[in-house]
Amino acid sequence: MTMTNFSVPTSYASDSNAGAFPLHRPRRLRRTPALRRLAAETTVRPSNLVQPLFVREGLTEPRPIASMPGVLQHTRDTLRKAAAEAVAAGVGGLMIFGIPLVKDGTGSGASDPEGILQVALRDVVAEVGEQTVVIGDINLDEYTTHGHVGVLGPDGDVDNDASLQRFAEVAVAQADAGAHVVAPSGMMDGQVRHIRAALDRAGHQQVAILGYSAKYASSFYGPFRDAVESSLTGDRKSYQQNPANLRESLREVALDLTEGADMVMVKPASYYLDIVRLLADAVDVPVSAYQVSGEYAMVEAAAKQGWIDRDSAVVESLTCLYRAGATVLITYWATEFAAKLPR
Repeated sequence: MTMTNFSVPTSYASDSNAGAFPLHRPRRLRRTPALRRLAAETTVRPSNLVQPLFVREGLTEPRPIASMPGVLQHTRDTLRKAAAEAVAAGVGGLMIFGIPLVKDGTGSGASDPEGILQVALRDVVAEVGEQTVVIGDINLDEYTTHGHVGVLGPDGDVDNDASLQRFAEVAVAQADAGAHVVAPSGMMDGQVRHIRAALDRAGHQQVAILGYSAKYASSFYGPFRDAVESSLTGDRKSYQQNPANLRESLREVALDLTEGADMVMVKPASYYLDIVRLLADAVDVPVSAYQVSGEYAMVEAAAKQGWIDRDSAVVESLTCLYRAGATVLITYWATEFAAKLPR
């Protein structure tokens, strides 16, 4: 419903007219759980959720991530089990991140057919590939000794065009491994076009691209960097977007769509609902929102202290993202909360 030119009828404005005209009271529809459920304008379904999963090369037992309570670095075996659990819960998709044992300056492991992510993608596709959407993240930061997303130039900054070539190689390797969707998160200019062309040349015209189109240089990525054992020192402000800018995000999204993105993403999620809403109104492709590690960790920490009710806070956050216009919600709570969403 649009609020344009909306006004309250005078007969609804006060109890003085209640005798002449039945007064509408919105609270009547909030009185019981059944009434609230019936009147709900927004309902998130498990199929709207995407579960991120981490798999680390060389592990024999899953390893807890201290800054993300309840989230694990998986072994190949436990990754398959986690994927099956997510599918059984009704989760709509899985986003897989690999953590290699060996890093180098160009992130060669990211495109190695026998690298940890490609092996994991094959495992997950074999386990649940016909029942869910398997997404590979295209980024070199987990695989590079310097921790940046791409290849560094002589000046120490990320070389845009050299990185595009690496992203294309990674995309094809992930598609060869069975990924249904690839998600370039490096924020290099032209990355979607370059990846689309490489996928098409390799015969992967059916593989979709989820663009990290509005990805900000946020303060809320710290726990994720713990999770993937990032080597980064410094920041990524020279290529990730400025949180102060809105029009820049709209330009980035428009460019990604022109270059062939099938879906677009806002990252982080909760602090950028204005961007989510603008994109949902402006584009004709699915809009996703990534509820990042810092958002997850804050809720978990506050709940542990007894300051908030964890379950209701999580459901509220997911509902608000969906209400803002994101129909694909990438969240570390996906599997657990698929069964706790309102029915």
